[in-house]
Amino acid sequence: MATTPKQTSSSDSDDSVRPETFELACIAARAADDKQATNTIVLSVGNVLTITELFVVTGASNPRLVRAVAIEIEDRIREVCGRSPGRTEGHREQSWVLLDYGDVIVHIFLDETREFYEIERLYKDVPRLEWRA
Repeated sequence: MATTPKQTSSSDSDDSVRPETFELACIAARAADDKQATNTIVLSVGNVLTITELFVVTGASNPRLVRAVAIEIEDRIREVCGRSPGRTEGHREQSWVLLDYGDVIVHIFLDETREFYEIERLYKDVPRLEWRA
């Protein structure tokens, strides 16, 4: 499946991302894409955060879709990698669901919530990795 991450922006190196970490992020991103999530990106945040290596950030147009995307990502990662998130948040509110896999944190935002928090702007200087292969 996923091999070596390829940067789509920024000059920082992403050589420290382990292949299995990148693969998990790609599986999450593809699962989100398969459920019609929007503007899915993978950010290499390991050089600026000590708690994780990659963020997967994606959007959904309504709360039901936020929930469906979260469930699809959890199911797909469990099926392919045999892993479940160590922690989840936001399932009840369905405006921002966080799935914490340790090395990868997945953020599923309701579109309006994503616009409000502007997470991409906060991490604008970290590399974006190409997850479509």
